[in-house]
Amino acid sequence: MSRIAILGATGTIGSVLARRLVRQGRPVLLVGRTEEKLRSLSEEIGQPFVKVDMTSSQGLEDALLPLADGQGGFSAIVNVIGSVLLKPAHTTTDEQFRQVLETNLFTAFVTIRAGARLLRERGGTVILFASAAAEIGIQNHEAIAAAKAGVIGLARSAAATYAANNIRVNVVSPGLIRTAMTQRIWENPASAAASTQLHALGRLGEPEQVASLVSWLVDPENDWITGQVIGIDGGLGHVLPRR
Repeated sequence: MSRIAILGATGTIGSVLARRLVRQGRPVLLVGRTEEKLRSLSEEIGQPFVKVDMTSSQGLEDALLPLADGQGGFSAIVNVIGSVLLKPAHTTTDEQFRQVLETNLFTAFVTIRAGARLLRERGGTVILFASAAAEIGIQNHEAIAAAKAGVIGLARSAAATYAANNIRVNVVSPGLIRTAMTQRIWENPASAAASTQLHALGRLGEPEQVASLVSWLVDPENDWITGQVIGIDGGLGHVLPRR
């Protein structure tokens, strides 16, 4: 059976997704940059891992291409890599902005390029992550909104380019999810309350909800979906919050 490569597998959403897919009998390849965390998750769920520096333009391809023909190759590549920077533009340094672009947009581009080479023979799915902040103006989100808006544009163009190869490219666009990366926001009562009020459903998201959506998107039965930005955001991106 073909594998699903999860990039950023040791993060909260990545690890929850990996466990969910394995429970469903779908083999995964864990991809990340910290070998100790990768090894621990690998031993827990019995799936292989590769250590990759995603900021290297060749790192991902060099790691995955040798595995493309083994054990059925790959059916999907999911990039869960991301970062959070909540600062207005005038206090964001050049280096901070570059880091946000590298972590979020550059790694997405590398994923698309690798996916095009890995999946073009048999087709498959590439899933990238954006943010509701790229679709609606939220204060102090300039850097991350710019990067994630770039991810959306990248995905839609790639969906058109590689449709002839039966490669589907879609974007998952979350609101605020309770992860280790966002912990300082949702653990602080004041910022948690303010963030919750932005979501029309009046609550924050959970990693399991995001993993559920991704596992549905990578299911071969759902192979008539491409070029889409699917919000899992409690309404944040398109629905006015409750007053």
